[in-house]
Amino acid sequence: MTETYATTASTWRNWAGNVTARPARAVTPASVEELAEVLRRASEDGLRVKPAGTGHSFTATAATDGVHIRPDLLTGIREVDRTAMTVTVEAGTPLKRLNTALAREGLSLTNMGDIMEQTVAGATSTGTHGTGRDSASLAAQIRALELVTADGTLLRCSPEEHPDVFAAARVGLGALGVITAITFAVEPVFLLTAREEPMTFDRVTADFGRLVAENEHFEFYWFPHTGNCNTKRNNRSAGPAAPPGRVSGWIEDELLSNGIFQAACSVGRAFPGAIPSIARVSSRALSARTYTDIPYKVFTSPRRVRFVEMEYALPREAAVPALRELRAMIDRSPLRVSFPVEVRTAPADDIALSTASGRDSAYIAVHMYRGTPYRAYFTAVERIMTGHGGRPHWGKIHTRDAAYLAEAYPRFGEFTAVRDRLDPDRLFGNDYLRRVLGD
Repeated sequence: MTETYATTASTWRNWAGNVTARPARAVTPASVEELAEVLRRASEDGLRVKPAGTGHSFTATAATDGVHIRPDLLTGIREVDRTAMTVTVEAGTPLKRLNTALAREGLSLTNMGDIMEQTVAGATSTGTHGTGRDSASLAAQIRALELVTADGTLLRCSPEEHPDVFAAARVGLGALGVITAITFAVEPVFLLTAREEPMTFDRVTADFGRLVAENEHFEFYWFPHTGNCNTKRNNRSAGPAAPPGRVSGWIEDELLSNGIFQAACSVGRAFPGAIPSIARVSSRALSARTYTDIPYKVFTSPRRVRFVEMEYALPREAAVPALRELRAMIDRSPLRVSFPVEVRTAPADDIALSTASGRDSAYIAVHMYRGTPYRAYFTAVERIMTGHGGRPHWGKIHTRDAAYLAEAYPRFGEFTAVRDRLDPDRLFGNDYLRRVLGD
């Protein structure tokens, strides 16, 4: 192994700071050949291997005491194919770099999540999604991928090549190999008009089905301890572009959503009894606004306030009953919750371990400010979500195990069969994968 990409490992922490790992070594391979050599050496030394992106998962999916693969040198746009309308990108490329590069080319992904700090491989491998009536997660936009397997083989997967691996590896949890490149479907860049509007909890839950059906992208945030929500509707627009004003955009996205919210969370952590009052003020601080811009500037937002998160995917028809149970649980409990609850949707897809696999889904995400005790809240939420057949987001805090997940995913056995074939010795295993996939 050449000294150009081997480093002495230090303690690794995820973004939220709730997961730490001390790998035996960290490596930054610059090519597929170097990566294959890393895997060969690790196997000889009896060390497990985990690729680690930017650490935006709240679970220990990337943790290892073996070899950490840092993807910093496996970045960049490999090819833009305007005939096939695809872009092939190296696995370590951050989403923000992909989005800005595509925009320069006059192209865009169809849908995306609300942050873009993650690497493309990390985001897709854990099932990162936005919200959409017809357009699905990042992984569902993959048209092909490259994977280096435990024996050093470079496997190219698509609906035509190794379709069984393709069905599993798009949301592969890092369990099948190390992704080196991903080919996404793209389309000519378009404009989205975002309409943000306060709405009561009772109204948004009563009209949820209609709001989802009438908008290409609908989401809302409910502020616990209040009856207030903030809704966001994103729909394609003929233009012209009308982005938020520099001052008003800074006030909404930085001052209110990050600066003042950070201060409010800090006060709430020190004085939990103040949280309901803070929530009532916070939920009224955001006013209605409408703006039009290219997709990544509408879909994504800066998230500077650090938190921990749990998110469950439910059958879409279960969303409103689960939300009402969640509100009733918080109202009758001593819990004090400073973060809003986020609700999004996705259409069914055909990926074995996608949280939307085989069913139209609604997502309910709960958060707690970093450093605040969260287990009592998350445990109570999880009880509600599992009562509705919920599937936990692979990169967010949950306590489910392989026995539960095998029931929740009809194609679970299909995934584990591919894993048994590609990684029989569990070179890519860790404690998290042992829990969620079994041995």
